[in-house]
Amino acid sequence: MRYNLLWDHTPFLTLICLAKSHRGKGFGKQAMLHWENEMRSFGFDVVMISTSVDEEAQHFYRKLGYKDTGGIFFHDNMPFERPQEMFMSKLL
Repeated sequence: MRYNLLWDHTPFLTLICLAKSHRGKGFGKQAMLHWENEMRSFGFDVVMISTSVDEEAQHFYRKLGYKDTGGIFFHDNMPFERPQEMFMSKLL
C-alpha cells in the first residue's frame, strides 16, 4: 500500500497491490480497514482513492463503503490512450 496527502490534508491511496494468489481471500479488505483505522487515528475524517472505470477494483471499493466522487477524462491529444479515472471517497 502507498498513499499521500491530496491537497496536503486528505489521505489518498495511490496503490494497493496483492499477489493474484492472495486475492479474494479477505487480505485486501483487511489492508484497507487497517489503513482507514490508521488514518482515523491520525485525525482524518475522510479518505480517497481512484481507479480506472474499466477496472473491477471499483466494485471492491464500493463494498467497503466508498462513494463515487468525480473523475478525470483524458483528451484525445494525449500521447496515450486511457479511460476515465474515477475518484471515490469514504467518510471515516
